[in-house]
Amino acid sequence: MTHPVNDLALDVIFRDARSQNGYLDKSVPEVLIRAVHDLAKMGPTSANCSPARFVFVTTPEGKERLLPFMSEGNREKTRTAPWTVIMAYDLRFAEKVPKLFPHNPGAKDWFANNAEETAIRNGTLQAAYLMIAARALGLDCGPMSGFDMAGVNREYFESQEGEMQHWRANFICTLGHGDSSKLFPRSPRLEFDEACRIY
Repeated sequence: MTHPVNDLALDVIFRDARSQNGYLDKSVPEVLIRAVHDLAKMGPTSANCSPARFVFVTTPEGKERLLPFMSEGNREKTRTAPWTVIMAYDLRFAEKVPKLFPHNPGAKDWFANNAEETAIRNGTLQAAYLMIAARALGLDCGPMSGFDMAGVNREYFESQEGEMQHWRANFICTLGHGDSSKLFPRSPRLEFDEACRIY
């Protein structure tokens, strides 16, 4: 039986969480990034297909490689963030389904005709899980769509050898300890009756 988390957890994950525009000069150890992934990977996907792939960028060399693909308004936050994640998905995720769904190894064939659609949908779910996990473990996030997707795909995936050549970028997200002085006022949200219907 599950129980609701307390209000503090809801504040950290949702109510007080903001999309960051800048970061404090405070390091984030790799062990914490690994813990974020280990928590996020527990989120559900279709037949546990787990198509998300994550490229974590933290070194100066890694940032210099990524920055040319970021839109002008997103370059500084990417440069100053301790970590930036290329949230991607694997077009050949089904090859790992026999390992991930062992009670029905033949489930890999379920995705023969809808692999990209499944990868995008479930990969996006997993990327959201990663952001929630990061917030739950004390990090701030800055998700971004402003980047040259075709360029990132060429640089990081299509030009690579091995399985990474079948990965594709979805969106990009910075991780670290946010600088509250660089936040914009919170934008409005839709109310229940504007966004929802009950039948």
